[in-house]
Amino acid sequence: MVHKKQNINIKNKRAYFDYEILEKFVAGVQLVGTEIKSIRNGKASLGEAYCRFTRNELYVVNMNISEYDFGNINNHEARRDRKMLLNRKELEKLQKKTKESGLTIIPLRMFLNDRGLAKLEIGLAKGKKTHDKRDTLKEKDAKRDMDRAMKF
Repeated sequence: MVHKKQNINIKNKRAYFDYEILEKFVAGVQLVGTEIKSIRNGKASLGEAYCRFTRNELYVVNMNISEYDFGNINNHEARRDRKMLLNRKELEKLQKKTKESGLTIIPLRMFLNDRGLAKLEIGLAKGKKTHDKRDTLKEKDAKRDMDRAMKF
């Protein structure tokens, strides 16, 4: 069975507003059967999701993948913890950074790669203060005004 090329790109828009992204990684996600079908339908949300370590494994917590419409009693739980698939060096680096400097790991976007596998782009992030958020909004407005002026 050949799948048509689907362009799934689910973004976490709050991430860039609430956090300053220092480094990005791409990780696989361990899913059950009906979860990938829901993702292909675009029914996932990264809004309140974050990542945390349990022992030496990284899990994405609070990521919402809606139940599959045509699922039966074997349907998945919408907000379960899902294991992230990264190589050991990346895991050790992330664990060290989160422990020593109080950084957070947050999912930035979810996409399907060319083989149809669900991947999660995660970011090592530092929380922004309120005045930083205001500065970001000012910069965005200034850029928009400059682009508008350049058009004419």
